[in-house]
Amino acid sequence: MQELAEEAQDEATRAEAEQHAGEVARQIDALEFERMLSGPHDRAGAIVEVKSGAGGVEAMDWAAMLYRMYVRYCERKGWTVEPADLVAGEEAGISSASFIARGDHAYGFLKAEKGVHRLVRMSPFDSAARRQTSFAAVDVTPEIDDDIVIDIKEADVRIDTYRSSGAGGQKVNKTDSAVRITHLPTGIVVAVQNERSQQKNRGVAWKILRSRLYEHEESKRRAVRDAEEALKKDINFGSQIRSYVLAPYRLVKDLRTGVETGKVDDVLDGDLEEFIEAYLLGVRRTDRVVEE
Repeated sequence: MQELAEEAQDEATRAEAEQHAGEVARQIDALEFERMLSGPHDRAGAIVEVKSGAGGVEAMDWAAMLYRMYVRYCERKGWTVEPADLVAGEEAGISSASFIARGDHAYGFLKAEKGVHRLVRMSPFDSAARRQTSFAAVDVTPEIDDDIVIDIKEADVRIDTYRSSGAGGQKVNKTDSAVRITHLPTGIVVAVQNERSQQKNRGVAWKILRSRLYEHEESKRRAVRDAEEALKKDINFGSQIRSYVLAPYRLVKDLRTGVETGKVDDVLDGDLEEFIEAYLLGVRRTDRVVEE
């Protein structure tokens, strides 16, 4: 229609062609979004865990910054956030922390953040203000529905209770309300200390354990076909998926997609949409090529 309009110099046809083109573009965007989030658990909630890595107190402070970034991202999306566990760092930040995000396609989006994140900045903990590099790992698993049966033998788990070390007031710290469940065959450990009630913490811990065991089994099945995993690096503290540089220049760059921005403060405040969508679209396109 555009070509015909140009040949005939017909403004009405040109305007109609532009209108149809805009509608087609919107339909394509909708199809891309549907394909991007078409995984079996993409509609589920997400269990997000942040762990500090190499870098000591610097890494613990960086882990706290990442934790806040993901909470802010969830708030921007209008999702609910349920804190599960938090182990504070000795001097600053956190050693590890986890939360459950619930909302439209929470796992579908947040699964893109699984991996190691690297921070470069002038250290606020160094009297000489030297540049430091820190690492933190992010793990994301889907929140499994209660109707999915995960068989966990009683003999395979050890349950410990202890006093909470996090925030929550005196009533939390005076009772053994925190719960730690260890799955002995896999070594998976889940700790929850957010609630004052041991029973509530126990329920959340079991839910997280079931989700992680499900993901563990799924990962073993996926090991034989690593079309998607070939794009990702192992989660160790030498293979980051994204770098956040605060000094000597300011830049956030995703090493998987090449997407980068100088708006570091916005990213750390939860503006992750561009990075997540670029990664998910890239992965889905690669899956399609491999299948073909």
